[in-house]
Amino acid sequence: MGFTRAELEAFRDGTLPDLLGPDVRLLFVGINPGLMTVAVQTHFGRPGNRFYPALYRAGIVDRLIDVTGGTSPEDDAYLTGRGLGITNLVARATARADELMAAELRAGSVALASRVARIAPRVVAVLGITAYRTAFARPRAVAGRQPSDLAGAELWVLPNPSGLNAHETADSLATAYRAAAVAAGVAVVPRP
Repeated sequence: MGFTRAELEAFRDGTLPDLLGPDVRLLFVGINPGLMTVAVQTHFGRPGNRFYPALYRAGIVDRLIDVTGGTSPEDDAYLTGRGLGITNLVARATARADELMAAELRAGSVALASRVARIAPRVVAVLGITAYRTAFARPRAVAGRQPSDLAGAELWVLPNPSGLNAHETADSLATAYRAAAVAAGVAVVPRP
């Protein structure tokens, strides 16, 4: 499913619903949705985003999930059935995360804490160290398990799967995501 730049621009400031099931063990938190993500109504829905390939390589899912044109209801049910959830720090779509204001990220951390208290996942994984540092006022934070929890859930900061995060590979993302999944009690399968 192809979109022109003008067509994608129509999705600016749009939103998409969280992907949540009845038993979220691991809640992935993106920075904010991209324009393509909102266009196809699928988290990390831009072609080339490494989120779903990293989940597969980590053994968190046992098959590749194709987001071309958006995920299917069966894919969504599969992910939530595995105890996975997906949300964002900021709900509104932009072409790039660096278009967000620091105040939006800080407000997003407050809203996320409230959401986490309601959902009660075991682990929250914020995908993006720079956004985390700003949102949570932790300028010296490092990736990995954080020293404090968020609303009763273990808090992790993991690499963002965007292709703009060029120093990470699908394999390095997989290693980080697998560690958080194991901590959350998500049953992982052997790596492909």
